[in-house]
Amino acid sequence: MASHLRSASVPSSPRSCETNVEEKLQSLNTFTSSTIETVCDGLRKLGDIYNRIEELASLPSSQVLLCKPQQRIAVEQELERSLVLLDLCDAVQVSFSELKETVQDMRLAIKRGDGVALQANIISWFRLAKKTQKQLKKICKKSSAPDQESCRVVKLLVEARETAVKMIESSSDLMSKQIAMPNSSKWSLVSKAFQKTRVTCNEEQLQVLELDIADLESGVETLFRRLIQSRVSLLNTLSL
Repeated sequence: MASHLRSASVPSSPRSCETNVEEKLQSLNTFTSSTIETVCDGLRKLGDIYNRIEELASLPSSQVLLCKPQQRIAVEQELERSLVLLDLCDAVQVSFSELKETVQDMRLAIKRGDGVALQANIISWFRLAKKTQKQLKKICKKSSAPDQESCRVVKLLVEARETAVKMIESSSDLMSKQIAMPNSSKWSLVSKAFQKTRVTCNEEQLQVLELDIADLESGVETLFRRLIQSRVSLLNTLSL
């Protein structure tokens, strides 16, 4: 019965499932993270990929292989490396929360027609965005190269983790570009006279930005939960 249920969740052969996951990862690695929407979509797809890898790892044949001495070491090493990604998710979640709060302050300043407060909030935005980028780079340096002798399941986990890191870094980079720099010709958030039409447009822009940040928060949170679930599943396999 257990074998029947397991085969129902993974209907094709293990090799076919591995190929499917590989293709999805390759697709994500070639996507252009030019918009927040593409990053959010990528994060959702990553969650599905982790589900598929977990299904592969739970197959009896995979569990036997993963519990062999050499592969057990590879799994333990990847579990250790995955902590870096968890730290990354946690750091970027804190950053998104701070950036969203700053956007809310900008919207309030625009409604009040307070140019000084608006400029101060914009400066705060750039400082937070820059701080986040530095923090993410620092965390990413903790990661190490995978063992080339690892089995395919472990290698898929490595590829998924590396793809996740790239996406999270892309999300941070995109955030820093959502508001034009003060010396840019596109600088339009601060208007000398605070014309009504311009203020209305900018407020709408910030409202969209706030929703985009919320979408990224949701995507990273979902990825974080999937990572925890994946770690628990692998730890259970090692305990067999």
